[in-house]
Amino acid sequence: MDAPVDWPETCLSSEDETMKIFLRMIILPAMLLLCGTAFAAQISIRIGPPPPNRIERVRPPQPGRDYVWVNGYWYPVNNRWTWHQGYWTRPPYPGAHWVEPRHERAYYYNGYWEGDRGRVEHNHGWDSDRDRDWKHDHYEHTQ
Repeated sequence: MDAPVDWPETCLSSEDETMKIFLRMIILPAMLLLCGTAFAAQISIRIGPPPPNRIERVRPPQPGRDYVWVNGYWYPVNNRWTWHQGYWTRPPYPGAHWVEPRHERAYYYNGYWEGDRGRVEHNHGWDSDRDRDWKHDHYEHTQ
């Protein structure tokens, strides 16, 4: 059997430093990422108050029985407010109702769908889905 190797102190401290760097660079960010996703359910953005809501004088006719009207609202994009015109849309599941976005004490909270199957976050990608939403200009161009 070989005699145990007597390692110099510099090798041990180098190995310890390598382990510390590994923990800082790999393990800690991974833990933060995993923990952070648990707290990301409610997203808020700190921004000044939005302008007053626009008045939409004409609401196009309801395109079908399963459509609900979502009032227009302001939402932040790149530190400025953008108006989202009201529109007809289908809820993500039967019985879901729209909870409007809101601005409270310098924080903006996204609108979402709520019902007996739980909460469904609004996705602005839906806004261009013509099979899902019925837009003013779609109505105007077909008349």
